[in-house]
Amino acid sequence: MEMATPEFPTGRTILVVANDVTFKAGSFGPKEDAFFHAVTDLACQRKLPLIYLAANSGARLGVAEEVKVRFRVGWSEEVNPERGFEYIYLTPEDYKEISSSVMAHELKLPSGESRWVIDTIIGKEDGLGVENLTGSGAIAGAYSRAYRETFTLTYVTGRTVGIGAYLARLGMRCIQRLDQPIILTGFSALNKLLGREVYSSHMQLGGPKIMATNGVVHLTVSSDLEGVSAILNWLSYVPPHVGGPLPICSPSDPPERSVDYVAENSCDPRAAIRGIIDGSGNWISGMFDKDSFIETLEGWARTVVTGRARLGGIPVGIVAVETQTVMQLIPADPGQLDSHERVVPQAGQVWFPDSATKTAQALLDFNREELPLFILANWRGFSGGQRDLFEGILQAGSTIVENLRTYKQPVFVYIPVMGELRGGAWVVVDSKINSDHIEMYADRTAKGNVLEPEGMIEIKFKTKDMVECMGRLDQQLVILKGKLEESRKAGAFDVIDSLQQKIKAREKSLLPVYMQVATKFAELQDSSLRMAAKGVIREVVEWRTSRSFFYKRLRRRVVEASLIKTVEDAAGSSLPRANAFNLVKGWFLESEIAKWREEAWADDEAFFSWKDNSTNLEEKLRGLRTQKVLHQLMEIGSSQLDLQVLPQSLSALLSKMDSSSRTHLTEELRKVLD
Repeated sequence: MEMATPEFPTGRTILVVANDVTFKAGSFGPKEDAFFHAVTDLACQRKLPLIYLAANSGARLGVAEEVKVRFRVGWSEEVNPERGFEYIYLTPEDYKEISSSVMAHELKLPSGESRWVIDTIIGKEDGLGVENLTGSGAIAGAYSRAYRETFTLTYVTGRTVGIGAYLARLGMRCIQRLDQPIILTGFSALNKLLGREVYSSHMQLGGPKIMATNGVVHLTVSSDLEGVSAILNWLSYVPPHVGGPLPICSPSDPPERSVDYVAENSCDPRAAIRGIIDGSGNWISGMFDKDSFIETLEGWARTVVTGRARLGGIPVGIVAVETQTVMQLIPADPGQLDSHERVVPQAGQVWFPDSATKTAQALLDFNREELPLFILANWRGFSGGQRDLFEGILQAGSTIVENLRTYKQPVFVYIPVMGELRGGAWVVVDSKINSDHIEMYADRTAKGNVLEPEGMIEIKFKTKDMVECMGRLDQQLVILKGKLEESRKAGAFDVIDSLQQKIKAREKSLLPVYMQVATKFAELQDSSLRMAAKGVIREVVEWRTSRSFFYKRLRRRVVEASLIKTVEDAAGSSLPRANAFNLVKGWFLESEIAKWREEAWADDEAFFSWKDNSTNLEEKLRGLRTQKVLHQLMEIGSSQLDLQVLPQSLSALLSKMDSSSRTHLTEELRKVLD
């Protein structure tokens, strides 16, 4: 489809592939498999978004109809069929007509009758059985590859079964209509397998109550109109093709405005992202553009909030943290008699196996969609109980690190107002995981350390240390301890016990307040100012001005990344990103604006002024392209430029070009030769 959208008014191209549910229930046969595979390959080749509209009954089932209407039965006793049969056969006349559909051997009866006993039914038509499974395997592999090479999105507009259900998962991004299930096997088939009537509908197995809470379905919709709208909304955040420009729009509200939402005791993630409506019906603004946030995977692993939004019109992926305790509902399985529904509380600001997996999956999706990433980091740590370790919390946390390490777009980790980031939670989002792309910031009220202050003082400021602190700071204790020392020297043993009791009583009465003092002491080492002083964050950013700050920084990083990519394209695939970055930075520093001042590189306004007004930038890029072409000529000729093969090399290079490019190059070469 070629379609004009607000983000791409001149048009964008997408590929759409769908099941026709009116033809053999939308099932996948060999021809459907081949067609689906071809469309998927085309999407990968052209790097275009691929939308799959799913409404199917899985791999096709069939029987050889030409055999079905002709076969006969060899009974154990011809007059008593109830005694069973021995084989299925064809008459010689029927076998002659459909011999290609079966494998059979001839049986001669004592009466002289000839029968062709069927050993295997092959069938005249292709697509009756197991060949459909191998086709399903092929398209499963192709669609999985497409997720990694381009943008894939599945909309379940009708029942999707078997391979259709796998495709919905393999494409990762999935929208489900509320009244359509995603299942592997029909409920009636499962009932036969279990030997009793356990399930009463497909929705019990794969309805939204299951698929929207287990991480398969990202969004649910009530109608096809809403489903198509959701597809278009999702595409509005995605480049027109892999490597294409971000769909940047005019912001719905000024990028320079302040963030008006104020956290009371803890930071509400959704209010921080999109704002909140107060009791009077007024909108209190959040960090990102008004009405731009689309939350995905909302029903799964609810201690983490993920979705897409815009900041000053620039699309971004968002990972934020739920601060309230949520309830995880684990449904009962009617197929297990001892099963019962369970409600498990999950504390806010903690990564559990499901929420850590959700975080890792969101990072992977955003990276594939080439979106800049914001992590509003507010975690106290990972849940490390026996069940959590058994369920894979360590594996999921490691996957977060891996997906951040391989992230190729700008990443901003920000500890928001009243937020905290501690221990292992800090480790898995630290900027040194991917220093080329990750930057860390914190609000002035943010906290960060190995442990919380209460845990810190249990290890590093114990009761013994508090007592020593009292003895140093409390004047009454200083006087009492002085008297005790004098009494010991004087041998006045009658007053020593009295003084010791007074000291212990004083220490006991002071212990609660010194517990607060110790906690405050530990808190002072938790501050964002210390984070900045130690260089673990780039800067302290006030929550109220965070929108304006991050818009400017995001815009700079996006333009910088685009310029680096242009340099990489101009120089060829052999140029590492670090070298391309150093080239851009060097060109900037040698400009009149920078005048070799290293600190000028951090000045965003200076950078934009240089890029927008630089006269020699195109010359630098042209020089890189010239070197790339020369390198290509040398590769075509030999490792060293051989004058004897130069004409053949040029001919080979020209043969790979289209006519207009070939004509232009020929004219340029004539100018050089003349």
